[in-house]
Amino acid sequence: MSILTEVDPINALIVGASQGIGLGFVQQLLKYPNIDRIYGTYRSRQAASSLIALKNSYLDKLCCLEMDITQEFSVAEAIKTISQEVDRLHLVIYCVGVLHQGDLQPEKSLKQINADNLIYYFQVNSIGAVLLAKHIMPLLRHKQGSIFASISAKVGSIGDNRLGGWYGYRASKAALNMFLKTISIEYSRRCPKTIVVALHPGTTDTRLSQPFQKNVPPEKLFSVERTVSQLLSVMEGLDMSNSGQFFSWDGSNLPW
Repeated sequence: MSILTEVDPINALIVGASQGIGLGFVQQLLKYPNIDRIYGTYRSRQAASSLIALKNSYLDKLCCLEMDITQEFSVAEAIKTISQEVDRLHLVIYCVGVLHQGDLQPEKSLKQINADNLIYYFQVNSIGAVLLAKHIMPLLRHKQGSIFASISAKVGSIGDNRLGGWYGYRASKAALNMFLKTISIEYSRRCPKTIVVALHPGTTDTRLSQPFQKNVPPEKLFSVERTVSQLLSVMEGLDMSNSGQFFSWDGSNLPW
């Protein structure tokens, strides 16, 4: 059974919904006839103008929540708010990620390693997802099917690493993948109807990838709309046997 198309109604949570792929998920999921409620989170209201504007058109379907995934209390408070409105979620997607930000830039060599930058990479790209999995668990402990997915990256694959560099980003995405694999094992006992997956979106035309697009062939640079459509197609094809796996945008399995 495809959870996204056959469970009715669906409650969804998109973490990191203010821009890029996260906002794209909100926009496309709002068109699903079986979507009852979407919770979209943002870190800064000032940067969430597109999400807030979307809410004004879907007052009955879209709820916008502040959540700083680097602060566990913020994650817990947002989940508490959701729990006061619904008793279950069917789709949870972690779309938060950082590659560059101000002085934070992907390292080309060991001499550029900075401990504070590494910590921040892990806070955003990995630890936030496992904190979310911790606090969201009661809302996934139901008898209907559900999906807990996180946007990962092919460069987080240890088996596929042939170029080196990007130490913090690669390692934090590899850590995310291990978190998700481990979550899938515990969820198989505690939330046995929940599929846990890591998803590689491909190179998408967002702020995250913009400084690194010049060497990407045009046919390999995806619009947000295309990326989201492809990832939704992947998720529509999932079943419980796929939990704990790492999928690319085309549905193929990626090596850890």
